[in-house]
Amino acid sequence: MTRRDQLEVRVLDAFRAAYGSEPEMLAVAPGRVNLIGEHTDYNDGFVLPCAIDYETIIAARRSNGGQISILACDQNAETDQFDPAQPFVAQKQEWKNHVRGVLASFRQRSLPVSGMEIAVSGNVPQGAGLSSSASLSVALAKLCSEQLAPGTLSPTDLAQIAQQSENDFVGTACGIMDQLASARATSGNALQIDCRSLDVKAVAVPTDLGLLVIHSGITRGLVDSAYNERRAQCELAAQHYGVSALRDLTIDQLKANRAGLDDVSYRRARHVVTENARVLEASKALENGDIAKLSQLMAQSHASMRDDFEITLPAIDELVAMVAAVLEESGGVRMTGGGFGGCIVVLAKRDRLDDVHAVAERDYRAPDGTKAQIFACQPSSGAALLEL
Repeated sequence: MTRRDQLEVRVLDAFRAAYGSEPEMLAVAPGRVNLIGEHTDYNDGFVLPCAIDYETIIAARRSNGGQISILACDQNAETDQFDPAQPFVAQKQEWKNHVRGVLASFRQRSLPVSGMEIAVSGNVPQGAGLSSSASLSVALAKLCSEQLAPGTLSPTDLAQIAQQSENDFVGTACGIMDQLASARATSGNALQIDCRSLDVKAVAVPTDLGLLVIHSGITRGLVDSAYNERRAQCELAAQHYGVSALRDLTIDQLKANRAGLDDVSYRRARHVVTENARVLEASKALENGDIAKLSQLMAQSHASMRDDFEITLPAIDELVAMVAAVLEESGGVRMTGGGFGGCIVVLAKRDRLDDVHAVAERDYRAPDGTKAQIFACQPSSGAALLEL
């Protein structure tokens, strides 16, 4: 059985056990890994993620009475029940806020929201920077749009609903990258996203390259991390330079007009400006099959996150260096995600991946002594309905 098959069996069995009936609909949305372009999304910049074949599946059927009943298979079978017509009320359990936030975002758009019975299960590693929350929110938005307002919402609409849920109801000031990748990705491709216009471009990943995601063993949480602080620092820098977002700044302007800006804010801005340029170069390198160039750009990206944006950790820097020594110019490696833990991403020639796997498994240990978790991934498709 494939991973998806296993996940589908799990959620269907849970739905039947909880509600004593068959679901009417199954929706799926993937997690994502960002190949390059970190903390550029909320600065109206460019990113290059791809969806991965770790995902969330939601089973649902309409119910009478107007209540939303939901079973979270992966949260010790916890349940929640609420009236989606009532104002949003924050819950202690974060997963409940993701679900309630999506329904609240539908309501704010004056879209019909009615009663449903729902079961949800996913295999996107949580706290790893692979967007398990976006996977959940986009899958739920996809399901609700087809259940409650069929044919009225585009994939970009679904991504914006999921982002609003994160911003307004969960409390994470995230950009649009995670949700757009989960909603709009296509199989075999990375997705270059212009986070200002929301234009996307599929960038083929050469078939001789393989994708590994290696979890450092350090769990991260965006709401509790310095993510929101970094965003505020970027906004302060944009105000200093008189631009609406750091995307509008060139490196020459950054250097010429830095007087009066504190060093920390300057370095935050320098990361964003240089990272935007690296994304566009990386897209061209992928298209041209220039793996040496891609390796160089990913190394520069990691150094910028470490030194200018200060979101890596010593253990993750060590893991990246370990893998880079194996790869040399046969592939790229960098930390991926919001920072302060989570994963590194490796995009490299397939014949080198066994060596990467071996050295990470043999030589790396997290600060608490745990081994790295290694996930072999495929660039995958975005949100969809599944046949029952």
